Amino acid sequence: MITANGFPATRRPVLCHKVLRRKVLQGAGLIALFGLGDLPFGAALAAASDKYPEDAFKQKRDADAIKTLYGTSAETSDKVKLDAPEIAENGAVVPVSVSTTLDNVNSIAFFVSENPNALAAHYKIPAGTLPNVANRLKMAKTCNVIAIVESGGKLYSATKEVKVTVGGCGG
Repeated sequence: MITANGFPATRRPVLCHKVLRRKVLQGAGLIALFGLGDLPFGAALAAASDKYPEDAFKQKRDADAIKTLYGTSAETSDKVKLDAPEIAENGAVVPVSVSTTLDNVNSIAFFVSENPNALAAHYKIPAGTLPNVANRLKMAKTCNVIAIVESGGKLYSATKEVKVTVGGCGG
C-alpha cells in the first residue's frame, strides 16, 4: 500500500521517527545555546580570554620563565603540595599534580628546569574554583619540577626532583 506522501506504509513510522528525532535534537540544541546564558560561566570565559603568556613559554631557564611570567620569585611553602614520581620510567609522559590550601589562588604553573623551554603549563584559576591541577609533562632528562601558585599577590612554590630513566630500567 502506498500512502499520500508516496512512501510505502511500512516506511512511514521510521520516517516520522527520524523527523521527530531531528526536531527534538534541534530543540535541545537551542535550549543549550540560549538556556545556559544564566549559568555562572562568566569567570571561566574571562579566564579563557586572558592574554597568552607567549614570552614566558619561550624562556630556556626556569628562573627567567618565572620572572617573565610573574615578575618576581617565589617562596617555598608547605601549603603547596606537588605530587610527582621520584622515578619516571618514560620521560614522554610524567604525571604531576599540585594542590594547595591557600585562599584566593589566581594561577598555577609547572616548570621543568632542564627542558628546552622551562615553562611547561600555566593555568588561570577562576574565583571559587578548587586550586587543584594535574597534567602529564614531557621531560628531557632528570631534573627539578617546580610548581608555582599565585595567591593574594604572592608566589608560593614546591619543588621535586624527578629521575628520568632510559628505557625504563630504573638506572
